[in-house]
This record gives sequence, structure tokens and C-alpha cells, in this order.
Amino acid sequence: MKKIIIFDTTLRDGEQSPGASLDVNSKIEIARQLARLGVDVIEAGFPIASKGDFNAVYKVAGAIKGASICGLARAIKSDIEACAGAVKPAKKPRIHVFLATSKIHMQYKLKKAESEILKLAVWAVEYSRKFCDDVEFSPEDASRSDRDFLCKVVESVIKAGAKTVNIPDTVGYAMPAEFGSLIKTIKNKVPNINKTVISVHCHNDLGMGVSNSLSAVQNGAEQVECTINGIGERAGNASLEEIVMAIDTRKDIFGVTTSINKKELYKTSRLVSKLTGIVVQPNKAIVGRNAFAHEAGIHQDGVLKKRSTYEIIKPEDVGFGGTRLVLGKHSGRHAFNDRLVKLGFELDEKGLARAFERFKSLADKKKEIFDEDLLSIVEDGIVSIPETYRLEDLSIASGNKITPKAAIGLAKGAKLLKKSSFGDGPVDACYKAIDAITGLKCRLLDYSLKSITGGKDALGEVTVRIKSNKDEVSGRGTSTDIIEASAKAYVNAVNRLIFNRLPKISPKPAKLKL
Repeated sequence: MKKIIIFDTTLRDGEQSPGASLDVNSKIEIARQLARLGVDVIEAGFPIASKGDFNAVYKVAGAIKGASICGLARAIKSDIEACAGAVKPAKKPRIHVFLATSKIHMQYKLKKAESEILKLAVWAVEYSRKFCDDVEFSPEDASRSDRDFLCKVVESVIKAGAKTVNIPDTVGYAMPAEFGSLIKTIKNKVPNINKTVISVHCHNDLGMGVSNSLSAVQNGAEQVECTINGIGERAGNASLEEIVMAIDTRKDIFGVTTSINKKELYKTSRLVSKLTGIVVQPNKAIVGRNAFAHEAGIHQDGVLKKRSTYEIIKPEDVGFGGTRLVLGKHSGRHAFNDRLVKLGFELDEKGLARAFERFKSLADKKKEIFDEDLLSIVEDGIVSIPETYRLEDLSIASGNKITPKAAIGLAKGAKLLKKSSFGDGPVDACYKAIDAITGLKCRLLDYSLKSITGGKDALGEVTVRIKSNKDEVSGRGTSTDIIEASAKAYVNAVNRLIFNRLPKISPKPAKLKL
């Protein structure tokens, strides 16, 4: 298969994301990871921009083996000289020189005529060639340039010695069919196009960065310029991981390959996110936290039966730990039971039904259910004592200027018993109301509260120890509402107390049939 050259500009265009400035050490660390990833070209920076940027490109050029190290330069003598000096330590140095060719840029930014632009483009490539054999030229804003003039510029810079000609959609203006047509036009109209590599550099202002890049590949582009996580100016660049995995997953359409080590994609994404401070959105394709997460019961059931029903990429192939079945209110019994089995529980049908009902009730209160939540659900559901009382209703009136009041409803068989009580706090009021319903006089010996999971919607676990006469028992309750968890724990202790006071009848010996 024909190989597409992957040109990574995370350290140059990616660093231009607001707030994403990288120091020299961070650039070297990312560059080393990019080399492990297998990118062909690393654009390390814009050397003329600052002494720090020059130094960073110079250090990367000396530290990285394998990949070509590239620096960016305007069609200005000082830029080209600075770039040449910065990439000099590299075993495979490249100078990337650019000059705008669209009418809007020529008229308002450069204030030059087409003839002047053409002459300057040729000079820039020829001057760059004096320092470096590998020169890339970019006609900036190519997608908004006049096509005939663009083709004339491309032909001229190839004659001047440009080994790569990059066609950028600088402001993300093009649509996929339109951009693919542009690449096809250049291939058909430029007579010496076979003497160079056609590259593309697409921005994401309209969300078309990856689509335009892939359309270009289908129409003959041989190099794609992109960034990790799609970071870059404004809305960013075409995302490296999305381009690579689209090419890999749909070989039937593209018929090309890359040199990227796919298993390093997730690791590279995390490193870039950490060092730039730019968080990857959860639903980001390929490397987002939810990229291989399933919550819908139908999807979970399908994935458990056959992964490819809902996953077109194996998460392990891009460096993820594996498929993540998110347990939430949309999850089904299959995924729920599968997670319980992995946690070491094998419930019978009745036990599973009870636990699943409790799970659904909790899932309505919090977005995601964690393993610790499931442990609590199952442990609470394994009832070793009969439920004489069950908490049905609870309402609290509390504040720093009123005496807390609790209204409690306990189910006892088919009856619903209700009482209200005041207390020193909402929990104390609950316990006094429960005592009023049960008729038991209990003293609270110990009360503890802990969070089972993290987050604002964490499941709270309350453990109490109560004493009535000479009997001491403990109780436990869980809920996302700590007052409810407290009431459940107290009711659980009361039930245990009642059960312990029941007369224990020894079974009669079985009669033997002679």
C-alpha cells in the first residue's frame, strides 16, 4: 500500500492554541513521544518568533532521531536563516516556508500583486535550498486562492526545488468535496506535480479539518499535516488520531497506510493534554474518555455478545485499557450482572432482581454507578434479617434559625405508619420519629458517615450502633442523601434488634418412618 506521510505540527501550530505555551523540556518530551508514535515529520516550532522558540527547535533537532525535524519560516531572509540555524542539528532537517496567495491576503496583509508574490515565492524556496535540501512550500490560504494563480505558484516553486508543496485550508473555509476537487485540479493542471509531494494542512473552523484532509487523501494528497488532539489556532487543526484511525479502519475506501504505532495514540494524547493544559473533551473520537464507553442497555448487551456490534475499533489497538461499560440509568440487566460477576458476586434470579431494582433506583439519582456503589447495593440487598419496618417516606425541615423537624413514614407489612418529631439536628429528629413509630427506646452509641465514591453525587454510607435495654446492635444504610442514609441505617438497626428478641424455636426432630 502507498504510505501517507504524517506531518505533526503539535509543537508549532498546536502550541499556538491560547494558553498552550510549552517550555523547552516539555517540547522535547512531546517530540520523543511523537517519535515513538512513528510520525514522519515533526514541525518543532517557529524559530524567528522568539529566542525560546529557536532554542526549543534547536534542542528538539539535536535530541530526536528518526523523524525529520522541521521549522517554519515566512518568505523573509531573517526567518529562513533563523530556521536553517535551528534545524541544523537534525539528521533530517526541513525548512517550511510559507507565503499567502489568496486575494484577500495579498491585498490587505501583504499589499502585493500576483507577480510580486510569484517572484517572492520562488526566491524563498531557492534561498532556503542554500541551507537545506528538504524544503517545503505553503501557499497560505490556498483554499481561497484563485485556482489558476495557485497552480502557477505551485509549478514555479517546484521548479525552484520545493520537495513538498503544502495546500492549506488556513481558515477552515473549504468543504470536503470542494477541497478534494482542489487537490485533483492541482494534480491535473500542474505539469511537474510528480516531482513533489502534495501535502495538506486543514483547520477546523467549520469542523471539517479531518474530513477535508481525508478527501484530499482520496484525491491524491501524499502528506497530511495534523496535531495531537486536534489542537491549534482558533478551533484547531485536523486531528492526527482521527485521520490515522480513519485510514486504518477504512482501508477499503482509502487503500493507503501510515507508519503510526497505533498503540501509542492514547498515551500521546494524554501527554499533550497534560503538558499543554488543554483538556480532551470526553466525547472526542479515538482518545476521549467516552470513546469506548457504553451506557445504553442495548449497546452493552450487544458489546458483551459481540464487540463489533457497537465498536468499530478495538480500544486496545489505540492504547486504551479496554471497553468501558458505564453503569447508569440506561443500562440493562446483562451489563449489570456481568459487572457483579467480575466483582465476585453470583446472585440467583431473585437476588439479581432485587439488586437490579436497587441499582435502577440509585441510577435515577446519580449519573454513573461505580463498583463501590455496586458492592453497597449487593451487600445491602443480601438481607439476613426480616424487614419488620421499611423506610417509605422522609421529609425534613431544617435551617440555622429553626428547630429541625422530621416526618417519617415506615411500612410495616401493608400498613404505613407516620410520625413527626423535632430534634437537635435533622438526623436526631429522624431517629426520634422512628422511635415514636416503633415504640422502642433506643440510645445512639455510635454514628459514622463516609463517602463510598467520589463526586458531588457520591453514595454516602452511614453506620450506627444503638442500645435498647441490654441489647446492642449495629445498622447500615446507603444513599446519595445522607439524611436518608442515616434513617435507613437506624431502621436497619431497629429491625436487627427486633429480630434478635424473637424467640428462637428449635426445629422438632423428624419422625422416622419404619
